Amino acid sequence: MTDATDDIAEEISFQAFDDDCHLLGNLLNDCLQREVGPRLMEKVERVRLLAQSVCNMRTVGVEEAALWLSKQIEKELLNMSVDETVPLARAFSHHLSLMGIAETHHRLIQSGVSQDDIYNAVSNQEVEIVLTAHPTQINRRTLQYKHVRIGHLLERNDRQDLTHEEKELLIEDLVREITSLWQTDELRRRRPTPLDEARGGLHIVEQTLWRAVPQYLRRISTALKKHTGRPLPLSSTPIKFGSWMGGDRDGNPHVTAKVTRDVCYLARWIAADLYLREVDSLRFELSVSNCDEKLAQFAYDIFIRLVQASSNTTTALQSNESSPSAVKAEIMRDSIQHDQESPASPTRAATILAAAISAGIRKRTGTDSISKSSVDKLLNPSATGRPDIAPYRVVLGHIREKLVNTRRRMEELLDDLPCDYDPSEFYETPEQLLEPLMLCHRSMESCEAEVLADGRLTDLIRRVSIFGMTLMKLDLRQEAEKHSEALDAITKFLDMGTYSAWDEDKKLDFLTKELKGKRPLVPPTIAVSSEVQEVLNTFRVAAELGSNSLGAYIVSMTSEASDVLAVELLQKEARLVVSGELGKPCPGTSLRVVPLFETVKDLRDAGTIIRRLLSIPWYRDHLVTNHQGHQEVMLGYSDSGKDAGRFTAAWELYKAQEDVVAACKDYGIKLTLFHGRGGSVGRGGGPMYLAIQSQPPGSVIGTLRITEQGEMVQAKFGLPQTALRELEIYTTAVLLATLNPPDSPRVSCWRTVMEQISDVSRQHYRNVVYENKEFLHYFQEATPESELGNLNIGSRPTRRKKSGGIGQLRAIPWIFAWTQSRFVLPAWLGVGKGLEAVISQGYIQELQAMYREWPFFQSTIDLIEMGLAKADTAIAKHYDDWLVNPARQTLGQELRDEFHKTERCVLEVSGHHRLAENNKTLRRLIESRLPYLTPLNMLQVEVLRRLRQDQGNQRLRDALLISINGIAAGMRNTG
Repeated sequence: MTDATDDIAEEISFQAFDDDCHLLGNLLNDCLQREVGPRLMEKVERVRLLAQSVCNMRTVGVEEAALWLSKQIEKELLNMSVDETVPLARAFSHHLSLMGIAETHHRLIQSGVSQDDIYNAVSNQEVEIVLTAHPTQINRRTLQYKHVRIGHLLERNDRQDLTHEEKELLIEDLVREITSLWQTDELRRRRPTPLDEARGGLHIVEQTLWRAVPQYLRRISTALKKHTGRPLPLSSTPIKFGSWMGGDRDGNPHVTAKVTRDVCYLARWIAADLYLREVDSLRFELSVSNCDEKLAQFAYDIFIRLVQASSNTTTALQSNESSPSAVKAEIMRDSIQHDQESPASPTRAATILAAAISAGIRKRTGTDSISKSSVDKLLNPSATGRPDIAPYRVVLGHIREKLVNTRRRMEELLDDLPCDYDPSEFYETPEQLLEPLMLCHRSMESCEAEVLADGRLTDLIRRVSIFGMTLMKLDLRQEAEKHSEALDAITKFLDMGTYSAWDEDKKLDFLTKELKGKRPLVPPTIAVSSEVQEVLNTFRVAAELGSNSLGAYIVSMTSEASDVLAVELLQKEARLVVSGELGKPCPGTSLRVVPLFETVKDLRDAGTIIRRLLSIPWYRDHLVTNHQGHQEVMLGYSDSGKDAGRFTAAWELYKAQEDVVAACKDYGIKLTLFHGRGGSVGRGGGPMYLAIQSQPPGSVIGTLRITEQGEMVQAKFGLPQTALRELEIYTTAVLLATLNPPDSPRVSCWRTVMEQISDVSRQHYRNVVYENKEFLHYFQEATPESELGNLNIGSRPTRRKKSGGIGQLRAIPWIFAWTQSRFVLPAWLGVGKGLEAVISQGYIQELQAMYREWPFFQSTIDLIEMGLAKADTAIAKHYDDWLVNPARQTLGQELRDEFHKTERCVLEVSGHHRLAENNKTLRRLIESRLPYLTPLNMLQVEVLRRLRQDQGNQRLRDALLISINGIAAGMRNTG
């Protein structure tokens, strides 16, 4: 289940959902009859019916019958041939994928706010959604596109005005898509590169967000106008987008400085191309000639520049016996007297302007104009062929030429060709593109053409404001240790000692002194290792691109204030060198440096580290001068959860936010918190609305950054209608958290209770995961963790180091593996022990009051309950029975006992009689998948059993990977 689903509690129409599932299921069954034959199809249906019966028996509490039916499924799977494993896995996997498409199609959301001061809050809101390439998206992009097309067809199928013939044609289209889906290889046969991942993220913008954002802003503007009488300002950016795809080099050696540069250039090319399409449509639409004086002057200035650039234009002027002043007069008269003139009788100014445009803007390599292909001439005829040209078209034609140059410049930079464009000939910043567009908009408003101005032109202006010239600004991320290694090389070369061996005070003194200085620190002759050189190259690329293309520099594993200043110094050094080579300042400003606190220890130290930083006068002045007095802090949910368990991580994250908020408030610095959440509960995932509403008071003041990762990007933003809903969720949640902040703990003893639960929970979690020597072996046997590396789902390695235990395993495969076995252990392990400890001390009434009255505690318990609801201990036991060494099966039983204890404690605190009682939609959707999900789990167990005895069998390996894909689709999240 995607956590996106859980935002929509009771909003799904299950009758329509069941109808679509039935339609898609029948079409897939027809496809299977054709593709694999009736014999295998009968086996699929037999296993499905047995699994459905198992679910029914368990629902009514008849466990013996459920166990007997499960044994029948086991017999069916034990008797299958190796050749049957792949088509069986594919059949159940596709059924789950199609159900997921139907579910996505039927999600609805209602968002409305009515506060009187909504206008300022929305207008000044700054929420940034950062798309990351964390390897949790198991579907190939090809399959994602097919799923999107099926979703569009389901949307069309809902229309009531379709004729019988149109309905039949739509079903035929669905048959073709499902057949194509079946005949497409689900598996990635090679690991994606960082550029592949970046293209996937840019595709989301191009195919979905590009359309959804203007619709979303129109809805916001309409709501504002309804409640306040004023629409959303054109310049407001309540939502923006960032990316880590091609910039996140933490633990990923494949992300190099060149990759980062190429991704930025590619993003700029796509942005220019998208704007070109919009400008071409706008030129066709804005044929009006009425304009104000400023626009007429601007069109005249464009003409004069054309005259100066082309001798052909001079000839045209002489033949028309006109001077520049006469041209200006003609433009002005045309703008005032357009109503008295026939469209068929253009003014002489328009004719001359047309001739000027046809002469071209630039002279390149000795020619009078940029050559045009025959196709381009047909698609974009010269202005002399259009004597009815209007001032807006003059301006938009000028914009178009600069966008063409912008796109061509990116092509040359990507090919490492020399670029000699004058800065006035292309767009570098969104402000440069917005200036003429806003001029057109104001002109139309002043000429009583608001209806036209509020159409495609408004949408384009808002797109430029939101997406800029890069679509998504790229963050850079690197581990703090890498920067220390670079400074070690520098200080050793300068005979200053070893930087990393210094204490914190000496580091800060050195860094502050160098940051205040104006001379370069790094000598050009320095020789360093390839790893250090790559770090220095990254800072050089950051200096070349600047804040026009890049967002923040994230310092992962920050543990000291010097970790932030080290990046500031390396950044300053690179900008000094690059600006010296260019002979001018670097583009934009320096990147804001963002500490990332991930482990429990670092979270506890976060407030102290921020205070230490802000106590340094240079750093405070730097924030005020270069970043509008703003400090950004990132909090990591994944590693803290793997380090100490979900409950302790949630509590430590809450306290860290409180500490950081207080530190920034004391120094008068504005704060933006950046939440590094995953999709699953074990990595901080869950309903976004609930998560934002349960943050500490003062942590959401109109600003928020948050990651969306892997499969969640596709689930939330893969279709325009779901993207629109998600954007509304973000806006509404942040708005309400700003205007009506959540409550703090009502009584002080609640904090004491939380500390006790956290301490006991953390100790038990670490005893099991890190202290029990048998646990690592159990984990590797009871889940497909060892086989996940063959799935090719991301460019980043699954482990930080090749050797090592749980500590070196990344959080994503840790969660992914437990999700596959349906044990979902990271979401609940340790919680039962902690709750049991305080309940036994008589705190049950306090816990129930905390659940009712404290949004943070209620959110935490609800997320744990959600994780428990998605788990299935009977399936987890099946993995144990067939895959785990008998000597370690006792550990599995102990963990299942722990699960049931956690379930009892959580239900006692929440007052629910069964899991997910307050989310009937979640429970219903889980149950609807079980007839396909349960057989797929049992099939995976059988394939794993055989594969571990025959590791070279490629058919079994493919069947396993397909089963992993299918279970991830059924659980609707991975890592």
